[in-house]
Amino acid sequence: MTDPGDACAPALSTPAFAAEAMRFAADMTSLDVDDIAAAMHCSRQIAAETALRYRDFFSDAPLQPAVLAYYGQAYKTLRAREFTAEQLLYAEQHLWITSFLYGLLRPLNGIHPYRMEGKVCLPSADGENMFAFWRSRLTGLLIDSVKADDGVLLHLATEEMQHLFDWSRVKREVTVIQPHFLVENNGRTKAVAVYAKSCRGAMTRHVITNQINSPAELLQFSYQGFCYRENLSDAANLVYVL
Repeated sequence: MTDPGDACAPALSTPAFAAEAMRFAADMTSLDVDDIAAAMHCSRQIAAETALRYRDFFSDAPLQPAVLAYYGQAYKTLRAREFTAEQLLYAEQHLWITSFLYGLLRPLNGIHPYRMEGKVCLPSADGENMFAFWRSRLTGLLIDSVKADDGVLLHLATEEMQHLFDWSRVKREVTVIQPHFLVENNGRTKAVAVYAKSCRGAMTRHVITNQINSPAELLQFSYQGFCYRENLSDAANLVYVL
């Protein structure tokens, strides 16, 4: 996560599960570097950086809007710093960001810098890992919010994030559309992670800046050579190929 800089953002909102995130952060402050490295299956360097972040979690450092706080590849192509105030407010109403620490976040939710993995088990989660802890708490919230919108969920998170929900129930109760971004080589197609992440961020930006409200409008999306392939797609899976 990084400093949001001088982007023009409306007022911050409060995460739905801010209290749970605070409890998990307190749990993390009780772990030493070696414990964190073992729990998160990461290097000691990353574990040391993580320990510092959680020590600062309870400081007076200003909160950051979630949509500006992450620095992964999808967020680079999302380019949220360039959003107008109107676009940020639109994103706040329509976009959910999955988080192992905070559960689900709206773009303008104020958050602290952190690092967390789905398989980490903490005392405040009653011995469950993050996937299991959040599943019962997030599934209904996501379904209700999608139904209150238009009943269609555009799934642009990584497939790993499906494990934060009872995904079978989600698919039963709302319409899920999942884009796939593939690279073609010698007549074969395969997913390449860095390209897929870039395209997910770019499509999220496309939806927000154009206020897309129909799945049919997604078929015109293209990004750096990735274009919709009707012959590989169906109603639930939109395939874009480079």
